[in-house]
Amino acid sequence: MDLNPLLEQLREEIYIQPFSEIEFSKYHDTVAATDMKKPYSRFLQAMNSSIRIWEKYLRPNQINKAANIAVRNLIRREDENTEYNCLAPVNKAFHMAVISFADGKDSAAVARHTEKISTYLWQGTKGMTSGGTNGLQLWDTAFTVIAVVEAGLGSSPEFKEMMEKALSFLDITQFQDNLNDPYRQQRKGGWPFSTKDNGYIVSDCSAEGMKAVLLLQEKCKFPKLISQSRLEDCVDTLLTMQNKDGGFGSYEKARGSAAMELLNPAEIFDRIMVEYSYVECSTAVLTSLSLFRQYYPSYRSREVEATISLVLKYIRTAQMPDGSWYGSWGICFTYGTFFALESLASVGELYGNSDKVKKACDFLVEKQMEDGGWGERYEACERQVWVNHEKSQVVNTAWAVLGLMIARYPDKRVVERGLELIRNRQQPNGEWLQEAVEGVFNRTCMIGYPNYKFIFPIRALGRYDTDYLPYMKTLGLDSP
Repeated sequence: MDLNPLLEQLREEIYIQPFSEIEFSKYHDTVAATDMKKPYSRFLQAMNSSIRIWEKYLRPNQINKAANIAVRNLIRREDENTEYNCLAPVNKAFHMAVISFADGKDSAAVARHTEKISTYLWQGTKGMTSGGTNGLQLWDTAFTVIAVVEAGLGSSPEFKEMMEKALSFLDITQFQDNLNDPYRQQRKGGWPFSTKDNGYIVSDCSAEGMKAVLLLQEKCKFPKLISQSRLEDCVDTLLTMQNKDGGFGSYEKARGSAAMELLNPAEIFDRIMVEYSYVECSTAVLTSLSLFRQYYPSYRSREVEATISLVLKYIRTAQMPDGSWYGSWGICFTYGTFFALESLASVGELYGNSDKVKKACDFLVEKQMEDGGWGERYEACERQVWVNHEKSQVVNTAWAVLGLMIARYPDKRVVERGLELIRNRQQPNGEWLQEAVEGVFNRTCMIGYPNYKFIFPIRALGRYDTDYLPYMKTLGLDSP
């Protein structure tokens, strides 16, 4: 691209010295301390130094051309697989630059890329910003359905139209085919994080999606838009995604060793080179398979049972010495512990009969704040230890009380104090206000989930009325 007034202005704003005077070769490994969340390994530093010599003095031009062609082909394949959404805005920007250079800025491919830019952008309080994906439509829809049904409102006439629309969206968003790409994870029957044209199956999105469908069609008796065979497709695909340790990753089954992290060049992200097992993804799969076999007990029953057993083994071994579980997708230990307790409760492991569950509940109770709530700071994800927030958070509180209720924690005063905080924070119009950031990925990057402040408080309040309080009454423990 030729130099123009805009580029000159950008160079002046970005760099602290004249652009023409900068010796960029001196800054290969220079990163601001605030951005260096994951330092390079010495192995990668040595590799980079060797590669620079190879590129400058030794690499034949034919190899350079062949490598560029191979990489462009991979980029085109990714564009086609995702309908030009790409997985995230980072690689989308790179893809657009490469395709613009290769095909021209007026090419059809660049035009298709341009059409999908707006799905990432939104206007925040600080101006225009970008989402981490092209949305979280499926994820929020599934969680909303689960929350409403758990609150006992799934069959309510007041919410019938909303639930019908949610089921329709689940119907049209399910993958009903596999990609021709031989390197991609099987996806037929699964669901994405956002929209169908994003192209990527995600294990917990598929699991929560199937769970939402089962709750609507079987428990709440909505029309069966999604057939049994399509639900079986989802089960088939989920069974292919289990890792050797019994857990489930996000986008695919783990295909490589964690030693690949020695080549992690990202500076800011950790654990990105291969898939890993996550407590949240594993719990989502376990609970969805458990619900599926309630309604379809004969379908691949042995494989489903074996998968659930391995997930439970993984969940038990993933518990930390203090009784908590680390949350990889939410902040942080309230999130991970809530999911793990849901897994263990699904097979009858509760506060009264399981040392692991008791230890987890005791951990949560110990972290309860004076106002009855819970609050974690995002630094907990980076440091991998509990970091108290200055103020209790509605979402953390909802996760904590959900975990305690699911585990049948016997002191309902602890739960009720948390629920009272949630009620007190609710606004006259029914909403809860945005508080601290709720989500995380790759340990170091925080991401907002604006609907969590609605979904999980509703689920917590609803579960208390429909499940926890009735259970306590059966034990005679419902008195103030």
